[in-house]
Amino acid sequence: MMIEAFKELYEKYKRINSLLLDPKVSANSKLVMKYSKELASIQDAARIYEEYLKLKSEIEELRSITSSDIENELKNEITQKEKQIIDLESEASRIVEHMDPNADRNVIVEIRAGVGGQESAIFAGDLLRMYIRYAERHGLKTEILYSHETELGGFKEVTFSVSGKGAYRLFKYESGVHRVQRVPATEASGRIHTSTATVAVLPEANEVDVQINSEEVKIDTFRSSGAGGQHVNRTESAVRITHIPTGIVVVCESERSQIQNRAIAMKILRSRILDLKQRQESEKLASMRKNQIGTAERSEKIRTYNFPQNRVSDHRNSFTTYKIGNVMDGELDEIVNSLRKWETERKNGFSGG
Repeated sequence: MMIEAFKELYEKYKRINSLLLDPKVSANSKLVMKYSKELASIQDAARIYEEYLKLKSEIEELRSITSSDIENELKNEITQKEKQIIDLESEASRIVEHMDPNADRNVIVEIRAGVGGQESAIFAGDLLRMYIRYAERHGLKTEILYSHETELGGFKEVTFSVSGKGAYRLFKYESGVHRVQRVPATEASGRIHTSTATVAVLPEANEVDVQINSEEVKIDTFRSSGAGGQHVNRTESAVRITHIPTGIVVVCESERSQIQNRAIAMKILRSRILDLKQRQESEKLASMRKNQIGTAERSEKIRTYNFPQNRVSDHRNSFTTYKIGNVMDGELDEIVNSLRKWETERKNGFSGG
C-alpha cells in the first residue's frame, strides 16, 4: 500500500516541526526558510498518513467489540472506514505524482566524452551547444563552470550551470548516455561511427542544503594543464577537492585564480553530494516512485542521434523525430514534453500495493 510508504515523510514532518520550535533554528532565517519549504512539500503526505493511522486504529477498535446486537452496524462502520482508506490511497497516488524536491532548483549539468575518442569529445561539445540554445529559448541563464577542451574543439568534460524558473523541470530528463551515429569530419572513407557522451543533471545545492566540514575534505592544488594563456603551468591555480566521507572528487582548473577554482569546485561538490543523498533517498522510497524517469541510472542509453537518417530517438518512451537539425539547435521541447506525458501516464497507471 502506497500510504505506508509515507511513514518516513510523516516522521520527518514531526522532526521538522520540532526543529522549528528550537530557538537556535528560529534565530537562523536561512534554516527557517529551508525547513519551512521542506515542511510545505511533505505536509499533505503527513496529513494522509496521520488520517490513515487514525482510521486503522478505529477499525481495530470496532473489530474488538463483540456484540451480536449491533453486528450489522459494526460491519457497515468498518466497511465505511475501509472505503475511506481506499480514498486516501488514491489521494496518495496523486501526491506522489507531484512530489519533487528539486522542482524549484537551478541545475548543474556535467557532460563527459564517452566511447569514440575525438568524435566523442566533439559530440560532447555539440550537446553543450544544444543545451545552451535550449536554455536560451526558455530565458534561462547558463554559465560554464569547468571545461577540459580537446585539440579539435571538443570537450573531454564540461560542467555548466543553468539558472532560472523551471531549470530543473526542463533538464531533469537529460541524465544518461547519449549516442551519436554519423560520419565524423575526420573520417576520410565516409564510414559511419557510433560514439557516446554521458550527461548528469544535478540539482544545485547551497550551504544550507549540504554542510561540509573542513575536516571532511582534502584540498590539493596543482598547475593547470588546460588552455588559458601564460598563467598555465606557472602558478598552482588548479584545485582538486576530495570529499572523504563519500569519495567524491571534483577538479577545477578553468579560472586563473585558485580562489575562484576552489569556489566553483565546492559548488559542484555540494551539488554532487545533494544528488547522491537524493538518489539514496529515492531508493528508500522506490515503492512510491516506481520507474521514475528523473532518477534513471546514468549508465543507461537514453537517446540516439542518427545524422544519416536525420533521426533522434528517445529509448525510454520510443519517441522519434526526424528534425535532428532543429534538435541540435536546442529545440528539445517536443522530446521533453513527450517524456513528461509518458512519465505522468506511467505514474497514473501505478496501482499501489
